[in-house]
Amino acid sequence: MIPERIQAALRPAGHLAKAVTVAGCAFSLGALTGCDDSTTRPEDRIVEGVNLTQLFAQPGPAEIAAIEADWNGRDVSAQDVQVVLTEQLDLGGVAATLQIVSHSVAGVRHYGAILVPNGAAAGSLPILVYTHGGDRGVDIDDLLFFLPIFLGPDVGKSIFVAPSFRAEPLRYQGVTYTSEGEPSPWDYDVDDALALLNVVAATTAEADADRIGILGFSRGACVALLMAERDPRIDLVVEFFGPTDFFGPFVQEVVEEALLGAPRDLPGLDFLNQEYIQPLKNGETTIADVRPEILRRSPVYFAASLTQLQVHHGTDDDTVPVGEAERLIEVMSDLGRGEPEFEAYLYEGGTHNPLSLDGSIERTREFLGRLLPQQIAVPPMLLR
Repeated sequence: MIPERIQAALRPAGHLAKAVTVAGCAFSLGALTGCDDSTTRPEDRIVEGVNLTQLFAQPGPAEIAAIEADWNGRDVSAQDVQVVLTEQLDLGGVAATLQIVSHSVAGVRHYGAILVPNGAAAGSLPILVYTHGGDRGVDIDDLLFFLPIFLGPDVGKSIFVAPSFRAEPLRYQGVTYTSEGEPSPWDYDVDDALALLNVVAATTAEADADRIGILGFSRGACVALLMAERDPRIDLVVEFFGPTDFFGPFVQEVVEEALLGAPRDLPGLDFLNQEYIQPLKNGETTIADVRPEILRRSPVYFAASLTQLQVHHGTDDDTVPVGEAERLIEVMSDLGRGEPEFEAYLYEGGTHNPLSLDGSIERTREFLGRLLPQQIAVPPMLLR
C-alpha cells in the first residue's frame, strides 16, 4: 500500500482544460482555417469586463512561433553548482548514492536531487527525471518509496533526477531546501528541470545523456511534455493525467469563477489569478499580454516536437478531466503518430490516482524499459 502522503503528492494538479472548437472553424495544429467570414465568429462573452471569447480564441501560427522563439532564447545552463548533501542509502534493495545539489539558473538558486545506483560504469546509465504534481514541492523520502513500486526490478538501472520548482521546497529527512525565485507554474518549472538535467549530464560520470526519459504526474506531466518539446535530447515521456490545453472550456470556467470573485482551490490558480486574471479584470494588463502566458503552458500546440510518449488518464478524473488526454490524442493522431512511438491509455472509472489505473504501472515499466540497452529502440526517423 502506498502511504497517503505519497498518494496525495500524486493527486494535485494545476489548471485543467479540454479541447474547444471556434464556431465554424476547423482547427489543426495551431492554424485556423475557414474563418474568413464574420458570420462564423463566435459571440463575444464578457465577464467582469474581460472578453473571454478573445482571450481563449485558438492561437495562430504567429503566436506559436513567438513562444518558440522565446524558449529558444532562454538560458537553462546551470551555474555555480554545489553539492549540499551526499548520502548512501538503499533504493529497493539497490545500494545508491543520493546527492542534493544547488545551482543557479538565470540568476535563481535552485535545488534538486540526483540518485545514482552504486557500481555503474561511466556513461552506462540512462537519466530518468521525475516531475512532481501539485505545488507543495518534492519529498525525497516519498520518492524513495515510490520509485521501487513503479520500476520494480529495473529500479537500479537508471539515474533518477528530481527537481523542485522555483519558490518550492525539496525535503529530505526532515530538512527543507527551498528554491529561490518567484513561482511560475508550468512555465519556468521547465527551465528549472532542464537546468538540473544539465547539471547531471555535466557532473555525473555514470550518466548517458543520450538516453533521457521523464516520468511526470499532473502538473509535472504538463511540465514533462513541455520539457520534451523544448529539448530534443529527451527520448521519451510517460505522463499521468496532465493538463494539455489551457485554452479549453475547463480553464474558461475556472477563469470566469475567479473573475467573479470565487476562485477554486487548485494548485497554481493563486498565481494565475494574482498575475493575470485580476490584472485583466482591473485593466492593468491586456488580453494580448495574457494569451502568451496561456499558450506557453499548453503542450498540444507544440506536439510536433514530441518524441516517444505514453499517456495515462482515468475517465472519472475530477481534477484533470479526461478530455485533456483526449485532446492530446486528437493532436497526435492529426500528426500521424501512433504505436510504437505513441501510446495512450484511458481507464474506465479511473481517478486522479495511478493506483486506480489498472495496469498503468506495468505499462510504465515496459515503456521506460526502452531506455535500457537490452531494449529495441524506435528508429530515430520515426520520432520526429
